[in-house]
Parts: sequence; structure tokens; C-alpha cells
Amino acid sequence: MMPCVDKAAITPELVSRLVAAQFPRWANLPVRPVEADGWDNATFRLGEEMLVRLPSGPGYVAQVEKEHRWLPALAARLPLPIPEPLAKGVARCGYPWPWSVYGWLPGEPAETARIADRNEFAAALAGFLAALQRIDPSGGPEPGEHNFFRGGSLAVYDSQTKEALAALDGEIDTARAAEVWQEALSATWRGPAVWVHGDVSPTNLLVDHGRLNAVIDFGCSAVGDPACDTGIAWTFLSGESRATFKAGLPVDDATWVRGRGWVLWKSAIVLVGALKDDPEDAKYTKHVIEEVLADASGQEL
Repeated sequence: MMPCVDKAAITPELVSRLVAAQFPRWANLPVRPVEADGWDNATFRLGEEMLVRLPSGPGYVAQVEKEHRWLPALAARLPLPIPEPLAKGVARCGYPWPWSVYGWLPGEPAETARIADRNEFAAALAGFLAALQRIDPSGGPEPGEHNFFRGGSLAVYDSQTKEALAALDGEIDTARAAEVWQEALSATWRGPAVWVHGDVSPTNLLVDHGRLNAVIDFGCSAVGDPACDTGIAWTFLSGESRATFKAGLPVDDATWVRGRGWVLWKSAIVLVGALKDDPEDAKYTKHVIEEVLADASGQEL
């Protein structure tokens, strides 16, 4: 069994020691936490031009090697910048896993940034994902535990989703949600395997001067079914921007049906927890589920 690390124990001081011990040329650079950290990794600025990213749990360790192997190959074929791996560290100083140094990409997460034109943003994102899908997938990683099965079959999460919906009875329209989930399971994927990002969320899309500037965090990337990359249509986009995003992606109707399933699975399990201790997140997550159910019924909220 791999050891566990309390994320709070991954401090700037620990990162400074790791950098100094393994990359002495950067030993004098300041280390400070980023303003918007993720769930899966602990991230720190290293000087002004770099960042350090460290897995916060054993489930994320395989993503380090994957990103170092594949990001340079993908970058030259994409219309927007993605993280550039600069160095790979090893376990030391009490930290048990490999970790990475990347070049810094400017921008603010779309979740909090001012987006000048949502339709332009949606079109740029669709263009990026379409370009990603065109890259030769030969030898790319298949979906699995390393990326929480993004790009794989929704059936992996069938029992988890049904348990969550049972727990949400009285909070959402669970009867309709169960129908939408079954529709997603039945929407067979018949296309070729393509590259997927795996976590297209507003926190992983950087906006600079009002425009989409970069796409980060490829830890959930794989080669498989692109349905998982459509979820932002319901979690962040709406109305005209959603239509623009859909029009720009080269996927069939069944892929959108499965995409709704991905959002329903994640939203349902998140809502079960949020109802206990996070009213604001519960409100947002309920809205996302309502968007998915309305869209499945050909309606707009």
C-alpha cells in the first residue's frame, strides 16, 4: 500500500527543500501557494516563470509520468498553450511520490475570470477539443484508475449513481434523473478512440484579457470516448454559448447523451455530500442537474 500524505503538510517549506535538494539551480527562487489550488494536487509558484505540482494522494501519482510522456507530444498540435513539463522530481524530504515542475501559464481560471464574450470562449474551447481529438491516439493511455475512467464506459459508475439518486429522493426529480442516466448507459459509443482531456472544468481553463488563453491539468487525459469532455456544456455554458460549443465539436448525438450521463453521475455524488455541509455548493449542483434534465427533455431553463 502506498503511503498517504495530508495535503496540509505539503507546504512551501517542503517544496523549497525538494527543489533545493534536486534542482539546485532553482534553489534561490521563492515558493508560494497559488491562489486557486486544485483537489488532486498541491500547486505552488516557483519564482515568476514556473510552478511545482505535487500529487496529494496515491491515486494521482500515475498522472505525473503520463503528463511528462504525453504533454510535449500534444502541445505542438493544439491551438492553445498547455502545461510544459520542465523537470520531474522524486520522493525525498519526507514526501513519498514523484512530482513535477512546469512552465507558468498566465491567466485566471474561467470560474472567476471576466470572460469578454461567452460565445467566443465556447467556440475557442470547442476548437481546442476538436484539435485534441484529431491527434493520432496511437499508444496513448487507455481509461482506467489513473484517470478515474474518463473516456471509458459510464457503466463503471452505475451502482454509485443509482445509490446517489436514491439518497437524493425529494431533493431532485430522481425519476427523471434515473431515466436520463439509463439513456446515457444505452447510448452506445461506436466511434474511434480519440484523445480526451478528461477534466474540462472552469478551473482548468485559463482566461487572459477576457479570452481563453490556456488549458491546464491533463491528469485525467486518456484515449477513448470523448463524451466526458462535453460536460462543461451544462456545468458552465448555457443558452447561445452552449449551442456554440455543441456546434463546434465533431461528435454525434449519442455522445451528448453520454455526456449528460457524466455530468449527472458527478453532480449526484457531489450533491449528496454538499447537502450535509455546503449549502452554496448544493444550490449550484442542483442547478446543474436541472440543466441536464431540461436539456434531455429538449427544454431550456
